[in-house]
Amino acid sequence: MNAPTTGSVAEGEGAPGPRAGTGTEPGTEPGTEPGAVPESGAVPDSGAVPEPRRLSPSDLLGLGLLGPRTRKLRSALCALGISLGIAALIAVTGVSASSQAHLLSRLDRLGSNMLTAAPGKDLAGNVVALPKEAAAMLGRIGPVSQVTAVTGTRANVYRTDLVPAGQNGSLKVFGARPDLLDTLHGELAAGRWFDAGAGELPVTVLGRDAARVLGIDRPGGRVWIGGHWYGVIGILRADELAPEIDNSALVSWEQATGRLGSDGTAANVYLRVDPDQLAAVERVIGPTANPAAPSQVTVSRPADLAKARSAAKDGMNGLILALAGVSLLVGGVGIANTMVVGVMERRGEVGLRRALGARQGQIAAQFLIESALLGLLGGLAGAALGALGALGYAAVQGWPAVVPWSITTAGPALAVVIGAAAGLYPALRAARLPPTTALRGE
Repeated sequence: MNAPTTGSVAEGEGAPGPRAGTGTEPGTEPGTEPGAVPESGAVPDSGAVPEPRRLSPSDLLGLGLLGPRTRKLRSALCALGISLGIAALIAVTGVSASSQAHLLSRLDRLGSNMLTAAPGKDLAGNVVALPKEAAAMLGRIGPVSQVTAVTGTRANVYRTDLVPAGQNGSLKVFGARPDLLDTLHGELAAGRWFDAGAGELPVTVLGRDAARVLGIDRPGGRVWIGGHWYGVIGILRADELAPEIDNSALVSWEQATGRLGSDGTAANVYLRVDPDQLAAVERVIGPTANPAAPSQVTVSRPADLAKARSAAKDGMNGLILALAGVSLLVGGVGIANTMVVGVMERRGEVGLRRALGARQGQIAAQFLIESALLGLLGGLAGAALGALGALGYAAVQGWPAVVPWSITTAGPALAVVIGAAAGLYPALRAARLPPTTALRGE
């Protein structure tokens, strides 16, 4: 009986070893390469540290929106501060621009080229009357385009002849020339002005305040002037360039000199002048109107009132703009405070993200974007609120609605800058938190 062949292994006996030439190793599944990752997905421990992933702009934006989405009330109150500041800034600018447009339109309608010459005073304080020829001489000045005058009287005006003499309501009676209304650019509220045939008739035109004091609201009534009845043929609107006309009763020049005791000297001379020669004419009015005493002629220009109003308006604008700046500062401080508190509340989140590999720049960018977004939201709301406020106020006042859109569009951009500046320190503070400290909540 033959012995079995040496090296042969009976089928089913013992553990089969690796076959020569198969390229497999112990512990390796058949059909796999050495060092290949098994299908189970297990990664061999090689000791390598994974690189932190760079966040895309959309990822950073999403992280920046995380705070406003999860803390809505606090974010809304934070944005409200910057919103009020931007709204105040835009509303003040819009109201000022509308007021300026209204003032300029009124000055264009009335004209800012009018000068007034009136009697002055001597060294003793006595009023020095203008010569009777003053209006005619002033009309010969080259740049003067229109000239007219009113003359004072010794008469008073009353509602009836039964009113005591002293109770005239401080109303005055002036004699007027037919071209007075045209020179002053005055307007009639009712009735008509003196015509060519009214010089010899006992008729009067009342200023707005005089008609109110006398209780007359329409032409057709009578008033008692200088012991005579005068029929009311017209009522004037308020005259901003000659306010002395508002509280007076005007009669014709002939009635003033013939029946009411006027000596024919001018109480006021009104001149319309070439706007480019206004200062030059103003210098020669005194010597022309009263060559013997040029210093005793009072010269005024309504444009001075407009300058005073403009200066007052600018001063008020400066004050309100300062208040708007304080509002913006308060809004920025509110954003900074909210962001600092938010960083302290979210230290666990910051520590976890740092432990997972987030860079300091990514943490800082998250909080910086959050504060800038709060500023943007507040700026947009404030711009809309300020523009609506300015438009509404202009509509109520009857002014031209003017809202500088450059300021309106710059408002949100300014709010973003303020928000980002306010959130810079909290963002840097969050970025510098050590992961272990943040995770422990210290």
